[in-house]
Amino acid sequence: MDKKPLPKEENIYETDCPILYAMELIGQKWKLPILWYIADAKNQTLRYRELERKVIGITATMLTKCLRELEQDQFITRTQYNTIPPTVEYALAERGKTLIPALESVYKWAEEQMK
Repeated sequence: MDKKPLPKEENIYETDCPILYAMELIGQKWKLPILWYIADAKNQTLRYRELERKVIGITATMLTKCLRELEQDQFITRTQYNTIPPTVEYALAERGKTLIPALESVYKWAEEQMK
């Protein structure tokens, strides 16, 4: 495996290190749980209120912020239906689907470590 070294300069984010790139995109506290719950949903879509109930401890402001960033980074898609009240559903985009096997591996590793 050809690993790129972590940078030695002051700003660690100015590097081409794949780990730092990934952490910059998904390293926030709430992004991985959001992706996990969407992937785990019955039809792999969740509405805003369902996410709000599932991701225990997240504020509405933080949920909105994370959803916008995940959509901007093309991990999820947002579909809005013109109903009253408005209905919005979130689903994994192709980029998000490619991340799920890695999350499952991390989940299994963590589960073993917790025993």
